[in-house]
Amino acid sequence: MQNATVEIAPGDAVEVGTARWQSAIDAAARAGGGTVVVPAGTHHTGSLRLRSNVELHLEAGAVLRFVPDPALYPPVEARWEGAPETIHQPCLYARGETNVSITGLGTIDGQGAPWWDTFRNRRDELAHPRPTLVGLHECERVTIRDVTLRNSPSWTVHPLLCENVTITNLVIVNPADSPNTDGIDPESCRNVRISDCHIDVGDDCIAIKAGTERSPERVPCENITITNCTMVHGHGGVVMGSEMSGGVRNVVISNCVFEGTDRGIRFKARRGRGGVVEDVRVTNVIMRGVMCPFVVNPFYFCGPDGKLPHVGDRNPHPVGDDTPVFRRIHLAHITARDVHASAGHLFGLPEAPLTDLTLDDVTVSFAADPVPGQPAMAAWVDDVTRQGFRLGHVADSSIVRVRVEGHDGAAFQVEDSPTLRITDSTGSEA
Repeated sequence: MQNATVEIAPGDAVEVGTARWQSAIDAAARAGGGTVVVPAGTHHTGSLRLRSNVELHLEAGAVLRFVPDPALYPPVEARWEGAPETIHQPCLYARGETNVSITGLGTIDGQGAPWWDTFRNRRDELAHPRPTLVGLHECERVTIRDVTLRNSPSWTVHPLLCENVTITNLVIVNPADSPNTDGIDPESCRNVRISDCHIDVGDDCIAIKAGTERSPERVPCENITITNCTMVHGHGGVVMGSEMSGGVRNVVISNCVFEGTDRGIRFKARRGRGGVVEDVRVTNVIMRGVMCPFVVNPFYFCGPDGKLPHVGDRNPHPVGDDTPVFRRIHLAHITARDVHASAGHLFGLPEAPLTDLTLDDVTVSFAADPVPGQPAMAAWVDDVTRQGFRLGHVADSSIVRVRVEGHDGAAFQVEDSPTLRITDSTGSEA
């Protein structure tokens, strides 16, 4: 294979700069592959399409700044929030490519503020959903390494229907109030490795997804490892769902720190969506200042159809392919300090209990001056402070060596869970 290394100096005109960068990427691909180097300095551009066997490398001091003009982000067919949708092409985009790489110690800046303002105040002006910062669709052998990503217009890194994805040593920073600026969202992907990242965003830090009932295909998200990451702010540290119709399985989360996220480890789904979440192991995690460390919520009410009566109904419904299932979830060696609302909100459905859940060697202590919060986004869940674990419709599960400190009322409130075992645990009513 011929190797092509291409360097381009900064260009002033956005249209010219975009064309020059795209030309360099395409030239490297035609040569059989190689590296396109972004040198130190600030480079303005519109959306760029990455190619097979081409590495986009940002040198230290390089800033690739995406100009927030919708005309520079043509419409493409993809998924948005788990459903087929025409979206603005991502800032960095690839589809159906192999050996796609984004590397280096430079910065990729999505200049999201105008996009966020339009979304908040003039949503009717958006012809399509906002672009993601890095959107890689139906690709194989993806590497994203060392770069800083900031100010994403919406989700920051979105691998969709990809296989063999390595994401390591990223810094992802979006303002805490920026809408839908998730950090890393692998969706219906296989063999994903996320490590050594620092994520500080305005929505979920990492969200594992698998499409919704509106997706034409049901493709699982599977074989996911997440390790050695720090996550601050955001709605959740690591989240599974709510888009999970294809199922999520074989997930390992280890050696992470969550600070100030609304929720820590969070599972969410609802009736009508289906999907099975299974074989998840979380170990060696420290949380501080979170609202609720652990959430399993099959009554999630956000998004399309979330407010329909059957979603929040606490009575049993018929079981079918559209019934979400959670099983074999194991949480161990976790400390959560300065918690605000609840130690944990862990529920199955009356017709499909949460099964084979274990909590082992877990300590939760509450903040001295807690801020009220809603542990799970579901009907009948109110704002609380210093609430212990609340569990319902949990079967064949165990809580072992769990300590709750500083709570009000019972440490464990359990309903409709006759085969849940609580042993060697401490709290006012453990």
